[in-house]
Amino acid sequence: MTARQAAWWQWSLALLTLTFAEVASAATFTGMVTRIIDGDTLSVLDDEKHEVRVRLAGIDAPEHHQPWGGRSRQNLARLAFSKRVSVEWYKTSYNRVVGIVRVDGIDMSLAQLRAGLAWHYKKYEREQTAESGQAYAAAEVEARDKRRGLWQDQEPIPPWDFRHPR
Repeated sequence: MTARQAAWWQWSLALLTLTFAEVASAATFTGMVTRIIDGDTLSVLDDEKHEVRVRLAGIDAPEHHQPWGGRSRQNLARLAFSKRVSVEWYKTSYNRVVGIVRVDGIDMSLAQLRAGLAWHYKKYEREQTAESGQAYAAAEVEARDKRRGLWQDQEPIPPWDFRHPR
């Protein structure tokens, strides 16, 4: 086994351990954003040189083929691509860690909400602190009231409805 393979296995084991353990607080790592997948997912090359896919906590951004999907991705790229980030994560989902991503202390989820390029994902609000849940909800309401981003559309379709039409 090469050193790179051993390191990958250690990282995978750490993710697995966190997934199945009762964790009182989140884990944190830092790294450089290497890729923007969409408006709520990015890849980070951590300080150990592992590529980690990260889902921004608390929001759901438009899908690629959905109106505003490209703009949401572009905004996240403008804010985070090739920048150093800290990631405070608390779970894994679909081979991604889920957490709060900060660039220079700025919460990227909150920035996407303020720009009107994501929805506050209330389905997972119970995973947020009361403070961040309130801040995210207020940011969405303000963006909607000021008709920023996707709120310019008459009836924007939330991504969860776009993915799974009723």
